[in-house]
Amino acid sequence: MRPKQQRVRCWALRHRGLLQLDDIVGAHTDYNEEEEEQKYFRRKRLGVVKNVLAASLAAMLTYSVYLGLLQMQLILHYDETYREVKYSNMELEDIDRKVLMGINVTPVVALLYTPVLIRFFGTKWTMFLAVGIYALFVSSNYWERYFTLVPSAVAIGVAIVPFWASLGNYITRMAQKYYEYANYKEEHVQEQRQAPRGACSAYIVVFQTIFYICFHLSFICAQMPMLFFLNNYIYQLNHTLSGVKHCGTLSHGMLTGFNKTVLDSLPRSVNLIMVESVLMAAAFLAMLMVLLLCGSAYGTTEEIDLRSIGWGNIFQLPFKHMRDYRLRHLLPFFIYSGFEVLFVCNDFSLNYGVCTLGLEKLAYLLIAYGFSASTCSSLALCMLRLRRQYPLLAGALLHAAILVMLFCWAPKPQQVEQAPLLYTIAALWGMGSALNKTGISILLGMLYEDKERQDFIFTIYHWWQALAIFTVYLWSGLPMKAKLSLMLLALGLAAGSYIWMERRLAQRVAFRLPRMPRPRHRASGYRYLEEDSDETNSEDEGTSRDNSQHPAEEDETPRDDGEQRN
Repeated sequence: MRPKQQRVRCWALRHRGLLQLDDIVGAHTDYNEEEEEQKYFRRKRLGVVKNVLAASLAAMLTYSVYLGLLQMQLILHYDETYREVKYSNMELEDIDRKVLMGINVTPVVALLYTPVLIRFFGTKWTMFLAVGIYALFVSSNYWERYFTLVPSAVAIGVAIVPFWASLGNYITRMAQKYYEYANYKEEHVQEQRQAPRGACSAYIVVFQTIFYICFHLSFICAQMPMLFFLNNYIYQLNHTLSGVKHCGTLSHGMLTGFNKTVLDSLPRSVNLIMVESVLMAAAFLAMLMVLLLCGSAYGTTEEIDLRSIGWGNIFQLPFKHMRDYRLRHLLPFFIYSGFEVLFVCNDFSLNYGVCTLGLEKLAYLLIAYGFSASTCSSLALCMLRLRRQYPLLAGALLHAAILVMLFCWAPKPQQVEQAPLLYTIAALWGMGSALNKTGISILLGMLYEDKERQDFIFTIYHWWQALAIFTVYLWSGLPMKAKLSLMLLALGLAAGSYIWMERRLAQRVAFRLPRMPRPRHRASGYRYLEEDSDETNSEDEGTSRDNSQHPAEEDETPRDDGEQRN
């Protein structure tokens, strides 16, 4: 073939290939950019809903396993025959006391490390780490020894506050992301600016409600080992309650006079291993749900920015946020929130429920509480139409009425005919707990919408709640009337302080917020370069140098309900 003819043929082949390539990558005649954009953000919104459901179900599974195993372990170790036959002179009672001490005492110092832990690992990975520690606690029960049970209990105490703080931050952040995906055409969303105040409130209400509906089911699932396994080995109430003289408001400590042998026959070790293996599988499933189904709460660059304000500032900021009068007014509610959940699981269940109905009915009492709490969490949706004060104050009023009734009520031991009243009280207490827990989380999400502050706020909330649980652990030996009096005092103080906070907000009283330091990046990457970086580089370096000396000493004092700054 001649060279000229060869060049012509090559040009024709190349031209034909370009035409075919243009047909492939060119704009399709039926392509609708707006429709494709809507589909994209619809998938994003469905992904957010998937994240919320996965986190909620993982938390439910985690606490189901933890509460169920701890309850079964304490009942088995309480029985004298079980201790002597299975473990001889190993002093299981002393080990159980140290386990409870590790779980309840360790969170006292959680405020010192929780914000650093969340900023270092990220919100999702802190959740995953905490769920893994709960799974470690389950695995330690395969071989019950001092050096397996006590360290795992201390690890649980270390993980409690980070787990709950990251969960609260995660659910609130998902509500904000859903708002961004639902309103992607808004100018402030496209420019990645702060949303208008109150714009995300409806989504926060819905997502927190979904979370607590799922989570409160853990009190039901935690009773499955008791219902299907342990109840087959427990004595009837005429044996276990033979030495009990007083119940209810006349009782002292934790069910004084309860029989030291509660097991009719000892469960086989193989059966115990099977139950623990099922619980371990549930804990592992919760880990997989967090790992595979929960997306990240922040983008990569957002997490870098959150981490780059300096570890010293991250350590200090929770303490500085407590200068805000809104948080100070909510502290009594945080404390009461810790009181009430442990009161119903320990004092009410044992000194009223078990003392009257027997140990074999403990599971049904807690199921009534959990079912009511899960169902009544949906009542928080009324915050979409009514004022936000109503759920919290309604739950407080309901609990106050129940506490007054319990203060005046002393049922007799083995008085089985009181069962309907006890189940009703448990269900009503669950309703109050649901309004309390859901209302506080929603309120914090509404008051603190800045994504840079949420982990600090939820850390403060759950740290005070952990301090309250530690206080309940310390007062376990007090008379019931003293416990009920302290509960009523805490509840009255919480309701009054909250009403005063809302009044100050209605009067537009300025509140103090610590100024968030600017991120300080050691290396200049393309992500942080500006268009006129050559002209402003020296100014930025001077500013960052000044900020590094006093990064968080100045305060923001919003004049108009948080909108303006000094």
